[in-house]
Amino acid sequence: EATVTTSDAIETVAPTEESSTYKLDLQNSVIDWKGSKPTGTHTGTINFSDGEAIVTDGKLTGGKFIFDMNSITVTDLKSGDGKEDLEAHLKGTGDKEGEDHFFNVGKFPEGMFEVTSITSENGKTNVNGNLTLKGVTKPVSFPATVAYEGNNMTLTSDSFQINRTHWNVNYASKSIFDDLKDKFVNDEIELVVKLKATKQ
Repeated sequence: EATVTTSDAIETVAPTEESSTYKLDLQNSVIDWKGSKPTGTHTGTINFSDGEAIVTDGKLTGGKFIFDMNSITVTDLKSGDGKEDLEAHLKGTGDKEGEDHFFNVGKFPEGMFEVTSITSENGKTNVNGNLTLKGVTKPVSFPATVAYEGNNMTLTSDSFQINRTHWNVNYASKSIFDDLKDKFVNDEIELVVKLKATKQ
């Protein structure tokens, strides 16, 4: 009678990699933005209100980050120097209430970025995800440097551009309105994302 022998080198199913949640450090995370028009450039920041990164096997694999559109600030102007006016204009608040200026924060107080995948290219990490602004969700990718130290993770993106009209941020866009002459604002907004998160 034939006996069935099994070799003892049966391959075991690899254990699942352990994922850790890293909570966003709101004090040390920020989005820097830069907008341009023919007469000059404005810069500013947006703060996060919540967020977490998923790290699996020592690598960033996912995450969801909420930012507070009411926190938009202008950093290149001083108080009383048009700073407050421009902030109200970007938010659509104050006497601009009810008008659809840039981000209409009364109606859309939050933005969100969700990581869909991370790819590596030439030693750079490419973060791919969905950006939601004004209720519109579109894919965005940007190169970033990610570093781990103890229980902390930092992510700093390269400067990258998004076309604001893809999210219906149409104010003074010459691709939407054709009678602006030199009163237009560039469609591209330049962004730098700086995240710090701590393992839970």
